[in-house]
Amino acid sequence: MLPQINARTARMKPSLGVLEQMVLLALLRLGDGAYGVPIREAIEERTGRAITPGSIYTALSRLEARGLVASRFGEPTPERGGKRKKLYTIEPGGLELLQSSFRELMAMAGGLEPRLEER
Repeated sequence: MLPQINARTARMKPSLGVLEQMVLLALLRLGDGAYGVPIREAIEERTGRAITPGSIYTALSRLEARGLVASRFGEPTPERGGKRKKLYTIEPGGLELLQSSFRELMAMAGGLEPRLEER
């Protein structure tokens, strides 16, 4: 049996959680081939929020499973005992969803700057 589509579900579209948005923004800022440590550092530096490595990798895994980011392994490095870093890149669908999410947030926040600053 197929699920029923109503007006509400027809309008629903994929969305991003706050951490997923921050990870995608960090990837956008860092460029292709970023890996977990600089992604976490970029988020912490710009937001002041402490983020655990595990939460970054969980978010990256979810984003990759959804086809919003892609990963590949870099070359082994002596500093890492011959281990290779997993490097991430935003896929076009991830960029589109990030742009949409950003526009929605800006539309909701538009005109509220004075009220946000008064508290």
